[in-house]
Amino acid sequence: MFSKLMPKEGKFFDLFNAHAELVVKGSHQFASLVADIGKGPEIQSQHSRAIDETETKADKITHDTIALLHKSFNTPLDRDEIHQLIVRMDDILDLIQDVTETMHLYDVRQLTEEAHRLTDICVSCCERVKTAVNLLSSMDNAAAILRTCAEIDQLESDADRVMRHGLAKLFREEADVRHLIKMKGVYELLETITDRCEDVANILEGIVLENA
Repeated sequence: MFSKLMPKEGKFFDLFNAHAELVVKGSHQFASLVADIGKGPEIQSQHSRAIDETETKADKITHDTIALLHKSFNTPLDRDEIHQLIVRMDDILDLIQDVTETMHLYDVRQLTEEAHRLTDICVSCCERVKTAVNLLSSMDNAAAILRTCAEIDQLESDADRVMRHGLAKLFREEADVRHLIKMKGVYELLETITDRCEDVANILEGIVLENA
């Protein structure tokens, strides 16, 4: 079905793919920030600026997608699905920017093992979002999309477990109340990134089940 519409309305899929590329880029930029934590404010600021630039580019793609949606008579997907998909993808980068800013405001200089693990899970989720979105232009890829969405769901569950374990460990072992509060905020934002990736997966599953 979609392949017949692609020559006319393929721009939507191009925009989805471009945004998904930025989602992955932003996740890797954040992972670099985490890897360099404690190396000084200037290095942290460089990472933060890079993430801001990526988020700004993604915002423009979101705006362009919604503008195209309003101008298009025929669309390759349901209009509400197009809107939900691009907005939920944009939410992922907004949260990456949020956790970056939170770490700066909290003056985070060291991270726990669980924060590093949650960061890795976020990157994996974002990479799978990109994989699934890139497959969306053809329902010949339906099975592969559903498999990738199932992997995102599993990663989100993994993030839940890591966050719960990390919080329990903090409340049992962390004597510095300020550090406990900082890490709790970071954990919750990182876990929410995986929630938004799962939201994207749910939208993609709905599209596949409706159109395959």
